[in-house]
Amino acid sequence: MPLKADTITKDYVKDAGVFADIFNYYIYNGRQVILPEQLIERDSTKIALPYGADGVVVPIQKFRDVQKLYAAMTDGKMEYVLYGAENQAEIHYAMAVKNNLYDALEYAGQVEEAAKSHRKEMKRKKKQGETFTDGNRKTPSTGEFLSGFWEADRLIPSITVTIFFGSEKWDGPLSLFDMMDISDPDVLACMDNYHVHLVAPAQMADEEIMKFQSSLREVMLFIKYSKDRENLSRILKANEKRFREVERRAADVIEAITNSGIKYDESKEAVDVCQAIQEMRKESERNGRLMQAQESAKKLYEMGIDTEKIAQAVGYAGDTVKGWLGLK
Repeated sequence: MPLKADTITKDYVKDAGVFADIFNYYIYNGRQVILPEQLIERDSTKIALPYGADGVVVPIQKFRDVQKLYAAMTDGKMEYVLYGAENQAEIHYAMAVKNNLYDALEYAGQVEEAAKSHRKEMKRKKKQGETFTDGNRKTPSTGEFLSGFWEADRLIPSITVTIFFGSEKWDGPLSLFDMMDISDPDVLACMDNYHVHLVAPAQMADEEIMKFQSSLREVMLFIKYSKDRENLSRILKANEKRFREVERRAADVIEAITNSGIKYDESKEAVDVCQAIQEMRKESERNGRLMQAQESAKKLYEMGIDTEKIAQAVGYAGDTVKGWLGLK
């Protein structure tokens, strides 16, 4: 993804309303279950410390595009889920491995944090001369001590969704198994697959895209039909009210991804995309007429026609025509 598009889409998806909309669509079929105020920004840098050769600790650093922690009260207790979004303007043919690694590093990091917390608490109690207890046990078991992760500890689920901002169909693998060439059922039965959770406008019916409640609806619809002028006009007309007041960040995404040539006042918070498209098409038509007039003028001049008559024929001032012909 080009740097500008990468920065713009990342900034857009970081918006709590857009981020919540993505996961409400993917997990809850558009129902507004996740509220923006229930999302907590997370550092997108993931660091895990797996053991290398000879027990050497090797730091691994990976950068997610956007990650947020969801916290909500369920059945009288607080529950947490980690949601991550990966933005793609180009098809990534190893997305299953990429996202699987992100989720695995997340879980490895949680185990490491649990171990740090336990070690810190044990040192504190030892320093203060307190007896260390955990429920009915005074000390952790050998397995708990070695792993750093205790029997009562629990991981926070991590779910990653890939947002494809391209107008073409995603033809990359959507699971680890899709990336392998193996059909032995006994081998496959011993393996765990990993699936890519994908949002791709070209593979979504309009009715599916309409389940988005934020400006992501307009972004996905526009991208889907960005190379189909007739259907784009139909979509703009059918959703005219919303397309006449698209938030500027969404308009920035549309322009960065589709390169449609849409012009608008960047100081304004809302963009009338319908008007911008109309003005762009009018300008394109004007440019087309101008180019046609220039070509006609050159041909007539080559035929020996007087410049004043050429000017009358193409409908432009004589001095303008002379400028085209390099006579000024």
